[in-house]
Amino acid sequence: MPLSDHPVRASIAVSDIATAVRFYEGKLGLPLVESGPSANITDGSRIYGSGGAVALNVFQSGTAGKSEATMATWYVDDLESIVDELTSAGVRFLRYDQLEHDRRGITERAGGGRIAWFQDPDGNTFAIESDR
Repeated sequence: MPLSDHPVRASIAVSDIATAVRFYEGKLGLPLVESGPSANITDGSRIYGSGGAVALNVFQSGTAGKSEATMATWYVDDLESIVDELTSAGVRFLRYDQLEHDRRGITERAGGGRIAWFQDPDGNTFAIESDR
């Protein structure tokens, strides 16, 4: 079976699982699917769902926040509503000097559409994109 026949999910390293739980469950509202150990840390990992499927592995690790790349992207129909909802929950959207952002932090996406970025408490970057 080729790899393309199997589901994939993003794995996100965090420095403190309790802080991550407050962010991913509290601010983002992601549903917990499963929790368990991470290496030698009892209850140091969480698996979250999104879009009706398993989407993110979040685990406590010393490698947290080391990447500057976007770790995962949500594709949505109503970008403004999602950004407003997350902003109300305390999520801060990033603004990059080289891009023009609207008042919400949304910018035009290369190739069309729009995008907004935010970070978790460890500096892991995520995006929300819309084709409109």
